[in-house]
Parts: sequence; C-alpha cells; structure tokens
Amino acid sequence: METSVKEQSHRPDSELESHVSKRLISLDVMRGIALIGMIIVNTPGTWAHVYPPLEHAEWNGLTPTDLVFPFFLFMVGIAITLAFKKRIQTGASKTDLMKKVLIRSVIIFALGIFLWLFPGFDFSNIRIPGVLQRIALVYLFCSLIFMNTSWKGQAWWGAGLLLGYWIVMTKFPVPGIGKPMLEPGQNLAAWLDSLLIPGNMWQGTWDPEGLLSTLPSIATGIGGMLAGFLILSSLPQERKIIWLLVAGVLSLAVGYLWSLDFPVNKNLWSSSFVLVTGGMALLLLGTLYWFIDVLNYKSWTPFFVAFGSNAITAYVLHGVLADILGMIKVSGDTNLRQYTYQGLVNLGMGPEFASFFWAICYMLLCFIPIWIMYKKHIIVKI
Repeated sequence: METSVKEQSHRPDSELESHVSKRLISLDVMRGIALIGMIIVNTPGTWAHVYPPLEHAEWNGLTPTDLVFPFFLFMVGIAITLAFKKRIQTGASKTDLMKKVLIRSVIIFALGIFLWLFPGFDFSNIRIPGVLQRIALVYLFCSLIFMNTSWKGQAWWGAGLLLGYWIVMTKFPVPGIGKPMLEPGQNLAAWLDSLLIPGNMWQGTWDPEGLLSTLPSIATGIGGMLAGFLILSSLPQERKIIWLLVAGVLSLAVGYLWSLDFPVNKNLWSSSFVLVTGGMALLLLGTLYWFIDVLNYKSWTPFFVAFGSNAITAYVLHGVLADILGMIKVSGDTNLRQYTYQGLVNLGMGPEFASFFWAICYMLLCFIPIWIMYKKHIIVKI
C-alpha cells in the first residue's frame, strides 16, 4: 500500500481523480463546502457549549449539520462516475481498477481507525465504525456496483437498498422487544450493532455509523453516481441544470412523504433521510453549476476548491491537529484548545458563539497547509 504525493503543473484533479472534458469547478466547490462543514462541526471550542445550528438533530428531524456527511458521500458517488466511466469505455481492466479501489478503501478505513486511536493508541477502547470508515465502505461498494451495472442497474440498486432497509427497519420486530421500533438504542440497527460490532461504539450500545445503516448510505453514493451520469451526458448545460433541480425537488417531495412512515433520521440513515438530503444535494449542485460553470462567477471559488481537491488529506489533518492542540498544556491541566476558547469568552463572547468562532478559526488554521498544497499543485493521492 502506498500513498503518493503528486505535483502537477495544471489545475489540481479532484480527490478521486475525476476527469471530464471541461473541468467543472462546481464539483470541487461542493466537495470543499462539505469538508469545511465537517471540520467546523467536529471541532467546536468546547463540546459543553455547541452553537445550536452546529448540533445534530437529537433524533428525528434535520439540522444544517446533518447535511454535511451525506453531501460528502453524494460527491463520492459523482467522483466514481467521473473517474471510472471513461476508463472503462477505453478498455481499462476492471480487475486492475478494483484492485486500486480495494487498496484505497482499506487505506481510508485504516485512517479512520488511526484518527480514533491517536494519540494514545488505546486498542482496548478501539472504535471500528466511523466517518472515514463509512466513506471507505460506500466508495468500495458503489465502485463495485458501478463497474458491473449500467446507470439503470445502479438506480435499481439504490431503490432496492432504500426499500429493503425501510421494510427491515419498520416491519421486522426487534429481538427482545417483539415489535418494530425506531427509538434510540431500540431498533434493529442498534440490536445488530450490539451483536456484531466489537470494541467501543459511539453511543455505548449502538453506533450512528453502524453496520445496517451503512446500506442506505450506499444509496446516497449511488444518487451521486446517477448525478455523475447526467453531468457527463451530451445534454446542453442548461438542460443538465434543469434536470438536476427537477430531480432535487422530486427527491425532496418523495423523501418527506416517506418520512410520514419512516422519519428523516441521520442516526438511522433512514430511507427518507437519503432522499431528502440527496434532493438538497442536487439542488445545491445545480445552483453551483449554474453560477460557477455557466455564468462564470469563479473569483470566490479557490478557497473551497483548495479543500475540495485535497479532501481526505484535510479531514485527516483536522483530526490530528485537534488532538495535538489538546495535548499542549498551557496552564496546569488547561490545554491550548481550552485556553484559547476561554480567552474568547473572557473577551465578552457568549459561550456558544465563542465555541462557534473557535471552530471557524480552527478551520482557517487547517486551511493554511491545504492552501499551500493547492498553490503548489500538490495532491495527496491514496
């Protein structure tokens, strides 16, 4: 397994090596927006006082924070289509491509485990599921589906995963309870997590990135793959944008209708959650496509493209750097993160706003090395 650092003389490729005849900056911008959202959400000044819009929904429902992860998985799906379609059409070996996909998936999964263990490497408290781990699994299975089906087959796969997950979660009784349940820790996904996942879990007996809920997250990636087919089609740009927006509205409508029986829920990654967040992703992508790539409003985009073109690198960097700040002691047991956050409060900021402001400053700190890499056309490819 190797991680290569490649310096290029042209504009950086995307994190998943997407190539299109005409570069669509909107794709990198949307990936960058999702990554920036991840950093801000994951690193408040203190978890004791989180800025309310940066909180996940307690259970059912949706907040802006709940959009970040599905948007990123949606972009993973788009990148798969853009990266592999031309290679397959030009005769590239599917076996060779799948070897690369498998190696990359293993590395991304391992990076997720590393971020959990760093810096103490307490293997007795290891957590197997996680954000990068789910990205790795979605990338792996979506790539398998893409290489063995047409876009119609992929659509059937996506629909089948959503329908099957809905049936299993809402019609099958939870062992030990005797009836279908969708409550925290009392549902079939939580029961399966407690039965099969070793080590630590985020919520003690269940995990929001658990086994069963990974299946509908693959459907999120498939939604991005289908959007990728539309982007690569021979339709005029304006027609593509119309279809993206129409598909977004329809996905939202079906998702919210479905939520009457299977509520929008990120922890469960419910089928309605997939459709609602997928619809919002389509609407955002269509809007960005229109303003950036059609109307040519690009002067503001480099900040986001820098993050989007080195997304996995930026995610790993933000996790490691946050831990390092927590290790640096400034006064007694007060670490640098706590000290700087308290300094903002002492300046007169409210605790929640200070926590939010700290997260913004931290994201900008992470931006410095990412910007240097972007300007030097350095892309870390796994």
